[in-house]
Amino acid sequence: MIEKVEEEIQRLLQEINYDEVTRLFATLSGGKRLRAKLILKIASKNQETLNLAAIVELIHAASLLHDDVIDDASLRRGTPSVNATDGSKTAIMLGDILYSKAFSSLVNFDKAIAARISSAVTALSIGEMQDVSLAKSFNTDENIYLDMLYLKTASLIEASAAAAALLAKKDEASYALYGRNLGLSFQIIDDILDIVSDEATLGKPAMNDFVEGKCTLPYIYLYHALDDAQKEKLLSLHAKKIDQEESLWIKEKMAEHKVVEKSFALALKLSDEAKEVIKEDVELIAILDTMIKRSY
Repeated sequence: MIEKVEEEIQRLLQEINYDEVTRLFATLSGGKRLRAKLILKIASKNQETLNLAAIVELIHAASLLHDDVIDDASLRRGTPSVNATDGSKTAIMLGDILYSKAFSSLVNFDKAIAARISSAVTALSIGEMQDVSLAKSFNTDENIYLDMLYLKTASLIEASAAAAALLAKKDEASYALYGRNLGLSFQIIDDILDIVSDEATLGKPAMNDFVEGKCTLPYIYLYHALDDAQKEKLLSLHAKKIDQEESLWIKEKMAEHKVVEKSFALALKLSDEAKEVIKEDVELIAILDTMIKRSY
């Protein structure tokens, strides 16, 4: 059914009636379509569900276009980003067009569903702003980081699950919790992969988060495990290009203090909590299991 979502995305793009938008969108790597798959598995597979899934994927694509401009990223999922090929102005405007089209289509849905999705877009935008602010210095507070993670990443996944539940007349709160925890654990795994995977697997340089000034969970846990001198060294490496020796030191200290394992344990805890509220739904449990085990 994901192919039907792709067809629905193309239909929405055609309604924009501007060939340049269609061309640029075709250069984007589709990704996992996690949000669309989630909606399809929770709600009945009808035209309304396909439309909602396509709308959410347009929103997600728009957020990534803006994210790449903010991060000055030249790659997205291993392929050149729109800001790298066509400039930041074009990437921003394309994101704005996708957001606008998503919202103009969203108004056709029940008010509660439209409110769920639109509120999440506000949240993810705030989360993006917080992410930029946090990158200005080394954040050592796990709760501040997790709050930002919820807004930037988990809020739209939570809203997708909740909106699909509303469509299917299922328990909104249970599916919202599932989506929230899936989103948080998904991003924590991403944080881990940024450290333990290589550039060929990631589609971007390894340990890129730290170089960009982002302090993800493993770095926060590492900071609190180090002595004062080692803390100072870690802080001195933050938000700068690090060489192989410096990268090796960070990885050795992470292995010594088992901070990757601690981060994974939190992702697993969140995943288990999500499983508990939808324990009868084998397909949704499978999504969690696949997410936890993924390597990219």
